[in-house]
Amino acid sequence: MTADVYDLLLVDDERWVRAALRKTIERTGLPFSVAAECADGREAWDRLTADPVPLVLADIRMPVLDGLELLKRIRREGMRTDVIVVSGYDDFDYAREALRHGAFDYWLKPVDMEEARRSLERWMEQSAVRLERLSEKSPEERSVVERVIAFVHSRQPGDVSLAQAAAHVHLSPAYLSQLFKRQTGRNFVDFVQEVRMRKAERMLADTRLRVSEIAERLGYGDVAYFTNAFKRWAGVPPSEFRKRFE
Repeated sequence: MTADVYDLLLVDDERWVRAALRKTIERTGLPFSVAAECADGREAWDRLTADPVPLVLADIRMPVLDGLELLKRIRREGMRTDVIVVSGYDDFDYAREALRHGAFDYWLKPVDMEEARRSLERWMEQSAVRLERLSEKSPEERSVVERVIAFVHSRQPGDVSLAQAAAHVHLSPAYLSQLFKRQTGRNFVDFVQEVRMRKAERMLADTRLRVSEIAERLGYGDVAYFTNAFKRWAGVPPSEFRKRFE
């Protein structure tokens, strides 16, 4: 999310429905951008834990993991992500259960553009209020993220997972992922990858360890995978990078 545009995730098992929802959102003229589309709740969950967004539009009935279960999981993990559930079933029981579990709103298909606009405008207003409250907590949150960064640097980065970092600061992995991105502007996984690559650069420059030994020390079981990852990072393979310091 930028300062002017809110990212959201579209989750529906039917592509044409996702396309219709995307069009409806565009027609509202509000500052929302569809960051990604997912075909079921499990795919959406994987996406959210890796790259959190502030708002999800999810069909209430989907295979694998439906919108209601996705909502429950988001709430259980304490993620600061709101969910608007969307359904073609005009049944208040679904709406009542979704709202009981913390859904921000409930849209019925076909989604009316004006109703969507009002709902999203209300979300923006409430989001602004929450942002003001969050600013009061930012020093505490920064402290948590600084502890996580120190934890990663204190260990071989290949040994540090999001779950381990979350346990270190007594948070859920999903919440830490969201907090880390909000405070640093980057994903936890990307940060760990950068730490690994920086350590690889220092080892290549300052030691005579073989590339395979460096890969192993950094947690890469496959030297070819490490070589490709390093080349994407530095623009050259490890062997060529080392030649610069010979």
